[in-house]
Amino acid sequence: MHLTNFTDYALRTLIFLAALPKDELTSISEATELFGVSRNHMVKVINKLGQLGYVHTVRGKNGGIRLNKLPKEIRVGDVVRDLEPLQLVNCSVEFCHITPACRLKEKLAAAKQAFLAELDECTIEDLMSDNAELLILLTRP
Repeated sequence: MHLTNFTDYALRTLIFLAALPKDELTSISEATELFGVSRNHMVKVINKLGQLGYVHTVRGKNGGIRLNKLPKEIRVGDVVRDLEPLQLVNCSVEFCHITPACRLKEKLAAAKQAFLAELDECTIEDLMSDNAELLILLTRP
């Protein structure tokens, strides 16, 4: 399974925001610089995370972004489900004539469920706890 860059940057952004002091705002520009991604792409990522309720956005001169949930409440599996299409193959009869007898789709579905089950065991907080090296890399210069 391959996650899109969009989901990758969304997860990185959630980790970055979780590293900030509680309720502290940061800017999209800061996240853009930290991860070396285009501002346009980061705006789309933040917008989607905001729509999904993971990130709180504040407009205006003193605005910014911050987590909208506690890091321990954000399961990585949920984020992936919310952002990824997760359809591994097109098993419609119109697309593939072996669909009625195919066993591959069942194996792929089971593999996808195992993948998501593993990610459901992990929260954003789990990725950060006892990880001083990560916190150093996320520290503002």
